[in-house]
Amino acid sequence: MDASEMAELRTLYIFGPAEGASWGLTYEGLEAKLRERNPDSFVRIDEEDGSPVRGSVMLFGITLGGETFEGMAGLSPEGVAIRDCTALAAAETVKWLRGSVVPGGAGITFNTRWGLEADLPDALVPDVPRPRLVATFFAHIEATGGLD
Repeated sequence: MDASEMAELRTLYIFGPAEGASWGLTYEGLEAKLRERNPDSFVRIDEEDGSPVRGSVMLFGITLGGETFEGMAGLSPEGVAIRDCTALAAAETVKWLRGSVVPGGAGITFNTRWGLEADLPDALVPDVPRPRLVATFFAHIEATGGLD
């Protein structure tokens, strides 16, 4: 599969803090950052029945590279996920997380739905230019074995 075909592949990308760390994520703080990008952003907090944690899932819309994606955030485990996301949009998500959500110097890990299904561990997102970050996501997709 060539790079242009890989660029079209979509899956769930999951981003979280490095092991043992926290971003101090709150739904209110994340909503504020989303509304800084777009005051009309879709944001909804859903409670899961029987959950001891109020507001256990935050759903939102975010525009990345001119396309709108559905996202989810959680506080436990802490993180943000983007549905039906391309590797390029995932790189845009990392750029936004680093610039607006994640405290300076804090690490970001990632995985994908395919990576979880293949039992791949979360990987640290390297602090590299966007083309190299996209290549990192491509390598992850190849490692899932789902392209054979």
